[in-house]
Amino acid sequence: MPSNNIPRPRLACEISAERVVAARAGNSAGSLETTGSASLREGSLAPGLQPTNVTARAELLSALGDALTAVGGRGRDLCLVIPDATTRVMLMDFESLPESPQEADAVVRFRLKKSLPFDVEQAAVSFDRQAGANPVRVVAAVTPRSVLEEYESLVRDAGYNPGAVLPSMIAALGLVDASRPTMVIKVERGTTTFAIVDQGQLLLYRALESGGSSVTGESLVEDVNTSLVYFEDRYAVGVDRVLVTGVQSVQGLQEALNATANIRVEELVSSSMATGNVPRSALAGVAGALAA
Repeated sequence: MPSNNIPRPRLACEISAERVVAARAGNSAGSLETTGSASLREGSLAPGLQPTNVTARAELLSALGDALTAVGGRGRDLCLVIPDATTRVMLMDFESLPESPQEADAVVRFRLKKSLPFDVEQAAVSFDRQAGANPVRVVAAVTPRSVLEEYESLVRDAGYNPGAVLPSMIAALGLVDASRPTMVIKVERGTTTFAIVDQGQLLLYRALESGGSSVTGESLVEDVNTSLVYFEDRYAVGVDRVLVTGVQSVQGLQEALNATANIRVEELVSSSMATGNVPRSALAGVAGALAA
């Protein structure tokens, strides 16, 4: 999982439990030239930290081929977006961190050892120092190497090169104006992920098992309020905007929040970005990966 500082390809592909989505970046910033998707049968992919996620490899390869063929182009390098359930994202503060990438990696891995349910030495670790943070604040994304290799091998067997790999929420944050306090909620089958950004930094990240494919706005209110209270207590600043994707009944969430706070709820993916027949809620990962 390369650093965010490495230039990303103009082609992105997201593999989720429900579908494979591909997109090619347009000429203007934040636009998509074309998109494609292919649905998966339930149970074809079981995202998680366990060694085997893929249960129907032939079906996954066929879906990858269909989605990527739909967006065309000659380039074979792509940014691969994988489910949030495959990756642990950790926010960590350090009094100092070595400038040498190799030495910094060793320090970050040492800190992670007691925080993960798997061996960090058998994992791919990607981390980013957040600019301007004092003490040093690091966002680390950790995926068991066997899991990462399984997704990468799918892409290679489909004839493409996964030049960068991102968990879905981290990719989707590429669509967000992080200069103001903003909560982002991303729902995918089995996982609901919350993030709060402000002043160009990721300040809160929570991934929860949702237990199903349908998550309504009303059902999210308790978890939203818990995250908001924690954030406001720690940083003494309020959130006035919530961006959502994959949530059923966005209006329901807006109405529920109106009872306790003055917060505006919006779709993360704008209607102008939607192309073809791919649902807006399915575009957040690939669109954010290409926008970052």
